[in-house]
Amino acid sequence: MHVRVVRFTDVAPDRAAAIADRIEDAGGPPPGAPSSGVQLLYDEDQRTAIVLQFFDSAEDMAVGERIFAAMDPGETPGTRASVDRCVQKVAMTV
Repeated sequence: MHVRVVRFTDVAPDRAAAIADRIEDAGGPPPGAPSSGVQLLYDEDQRTAIVLQFFDSAEDMAVGERIFAAMDPGETPGTRASVDRCVQKVAMTV
C-alpha cells in the first residue's frame, strides 16, 4: 500500500467541514484518481489538516498525484505545507 500524506495549515473549521462533505458526497477522490481510499484528519486547535490518500501501487500514486496537483488551490483545505509519499509498513486496528 502506498500513501500520499498532504499536510495543510491555516484551515478554518468551516473549510474542513466543507471539504469533508465534498469528499463524502463525491464518494471519494476526483474522477480518474486511482485511489483506494482517502482520510481527512483535522486539528481545530492548530487549524491544520492532514489528507491521507491510499493507492495500491507507486504507479497509481503517481497518476493520482498528477490529478491532485492539477486541482484548483481553492478546492483544498488550506495552505499546502508538505507532501510525503510513503509506503505503508504497518496497519493495525485494535
